[in-house]
Amino acid sequence: MLNRRLLRNLDFVTITTTVILILISLVVIGSATHINTPGEERYWYVERQGMFALFNVIFIIILLNFDYKVLSKFANGLYGINLVMLLAVMFIGQSALGAQRWIQIGPISLQPSEFSKLIMIIALADMLDKKTGKLNSFKDLIPIFLYVGVPFLLILKQPDLGTSLVFLAILFGMLFIAGIKSKHLMMIFGAGAALMPIFWHFLKDYQKMRLSVFIDPNVDPLGSGYHIIQSKIAIGSGMLLGKGLFGGTQSQLNFLPENHTDFIFAVIGEELGFIGAVLILLLYFILLYRGVKIAGEAKDNFGTLLATGITSMLTFHVLVNVGMTAGIMPVTGIPLPLMSYGVSALTTNMISIGILLNIYMRRQKIMF
Repeated sequence: MLNRRLLRNLDFVTITTTVILILISLVVIGSATHINTPGEERYWYVERQGMFALFNVIFIIILLNFDYKVLSKFANGLYGINLVMLLAVMFIGQSALGAQRWIQIGPISLQPSEFSKLIMIIALADMLDKKTGKLNSFKDLIPIFLYVGVPFLLILKQPDLGTSLVFLAILFGMLFIAGIKSKHLMMIFGAGAALMPIFWHFLKDYQKMRLSVFIDPNVDPLGSGYHIIQSKIAIGSGMLLGKGLFGGTQSQLNFLPENHTDFIFAVIGEELGFIGAVLILLLYFILLYRGVKIAGEAKDNFGTLLATGITSMLTFHVLVNVGMTAGIMPVTGIPLPLMSYGVSALTTNMISIGILLNIYMRRQKIMF
């Protein structure tokens, strides 16, 4: 059982914000999916998402009994398991929508690349904890880039460009806290920008088309540009107050694809309007702000790095997903944390928040 003093140190703002986001997501998922699953299974997605949310809560309560520093002892083992999972996807993974990302275990489809993000944060935090303040040259950075590069390339091979980019957001966020020199960071970004034309030739045709329709969706309005056109119509038609829950036309009449997963924010915009969308963004702002605060108040460097990696991951997801649905960023297939339907993503995000709670509740030394 948890010590009462530790329980008093729980971050109730983060807990409340997370619960509100999950409850809203269940309502919006129900609105987006009920019309396509008539009969007794009308709310199958809601029940499934809710059930796994409860399982995750139980798992988080168990994890809170252990000091987060224990994770550093398992960092190398988790990194190895991560590579095995990603390699398994290549050989026994299932394909959907042009990518091979899922492993079927009984009735559950797991997406290892989702879990891979949190595992990479734990492994990288352990590695950088020993190198903080010692990143003085590119030679010092090479082992870190190789360490992250292996799972990064395995995910890129699936192909899953969106998750690969999340890895970069995590890496640079944690390197910044670990003390990478600004001139090195600028040189890396400059080299990355210079290599973009070469990187373009390695993209799949559908990925190139996604970038093309980002500039002009009308290049392929019934193909690659269809998602973004319908998403912008949905958000725009919601106006100030929205059409009301279960009242959206773009989502209810199936004009909007992936309305319960990657494009769920468009459903929010259409049915809850500008006011509803702003309130959701405000909740994310509170959650991310708490992540930064927890990183700043962690009792040790490992905790700071963990919280930074998790906050970098969540921030990148929110910015890219919302930008994607609003048409100001390319479509990358990144879900909205705690809101999009998906067992793997929900579990990864909830356990990540559980780790943030663990860091915060142990920010002070407990006096007995």
